[in-house]
Amino acid sequence: PARPAAGSATERAARRRKLPDPITLTDAAVERIKALLARKPDAVGVRLGVKRRGCNGLSYTLNYADELEKFSDTVEKDGVKVIIDPKALMHLIGTQMDYHEDELTAEFRFDNPNAKGSCGCGESFNV
Repeated sequence: PARPAAGSATERAARRRKLPDPITLTDAAVERIKALLARKPDAVGVRLGVKRRGCNGLSYTLNYADELEKFSDTVEKDGVKVIIDPKALMHLIGTQMDYHEDELTAEFRFDNPNAKGSCGCGESFNV
């Protein structure tokens, strides 16, 4: 069979490799998201973003996602989809999303290598 012309779209697509996921999810985060999605069966996943607020500039947002947006990155693990808001992507690359629960708190935690500082309560960060 004939090979595609060098530099053709077909050849470039064949050379393209899958990029690593922009964030990682711990097993605890996946289990908590599954429990949340069980309460809202029409959601396709959860949407992760950042907003300008808090005492340190940015804070994480997490909402149900009713649809996949065209330019959003999606991270999938064990059937759970986390859709990343395109405007937040550069702030989130390399972040690990975890879920922690103890006698006093139950919360998602984000280990973000891009964060240069965070507030004492852990609700906001800056880059």
